[in-house]
Amino acid sequence: MATKQPPHQICNRPFGDEGLITVREVIGNIDLGAISRTEVARRVCIAMDWRNAQGKLKEMGARVALLRLHRQGLITLPEPKNGNGNGKADRLAELSVLGFVESDVCCPLAELGEVLLHKVESRDDSLLWDGIIDRYHYLGHSPLSGAQIRYLIHSGPGVIGAIGFGAAAFSLKDRDRWIGWDRRQREQRREWIINNRRFLILPWIRVKNLASHILSKAAHQVREDFRLQYGYAPFLLETFVEQDRFTGGCYRAANWINVGLTAGRGRNDRTRRERGQHGTPLPIKQIWLYPLCRDVRERLCAPLEPLNGVRALMGEAA
Repeated sequence: MATKQPPHQICNRPFGDEGLITVREVIGNIDLGAISRTEVARRVCIAMDWRNAQGKLKEMGARVALLRLHRQGLITLPEPKNGNGNGKADRLAELSVLGFVESDVCCPLAELGEVLLHKVESRDDSLLWDGIIDRYHYLGHSPLSGAQIRYLIHSGPGVIGAIGFGAAAFSLKDRDRWIGWDRRQREQRREWIINNRRFLILPWIRVKNLASHILSKAAHQVREDFRLQYGYAPFLLETFVEQDRFTGGCYRAANWINVGLTAGRGRNDRTRRERGQHGTPLPIKQIWLYPLCRDVRERLCAPLEPLNGVRALMGEAA
């Protein structure tokens, strides 16, 4: 069996064999029985200088990346402190006692009641979000990468769905062409884009125009929530719509822009060898974008050095 190769990039920084050696050295100097995975991620961030545009450690992105390396057998992490490591079986077992809308809802949007996006912060909210995504989203649950925001969608009847945002794709030809990026600009500014990784309305909630209504609310709310949590606000949202399954109509109705298609490669695919289930090619997906400020392309393409240009880029958009 071929030896698994480490990714070329993690947390928007070069990684490869040299990065793997550094991570192994950090872990080798730790008593794995007396430390949490969160602390391991923090120490690796410091050693690798994985920081966001504000200089804060990319601990969430590191945790996801290290877990992936652990599952590939490239490193060994300490046992999870919360028992089952957020495993699927126990997540679904707890789902039934956390409560969400389980009865049919079929009505006009105006009769549904106010729709609210409740930011996931507590363990119970996290279990519920993970559980309904795992059970009812066609892609299932997997940890969101990088800086992220998750919401439970509430209305009069209760929780009716979930939506989540995580790190943007490393490279998308049609997205990058629309922005006007070269490779260096993309590497410097990709953190200013966030990806709508999951969006689910529970299958028995049938309300016309609800999906586009939620997307519009999310676009208005996520920028400020992201700024409060991470210290800077994104300028652009992106998402992918599997064209053989969906039309993307709700994104179009919410004023997202269809800019092209993916190349059928995964987010971390560097060798064009990543495959889907059963070895099948990854599906081609539509790329949809939503600008969060009027001059998004100018901001993302403005001259910027990694440190002293950030404050200018962060200026509040009109």
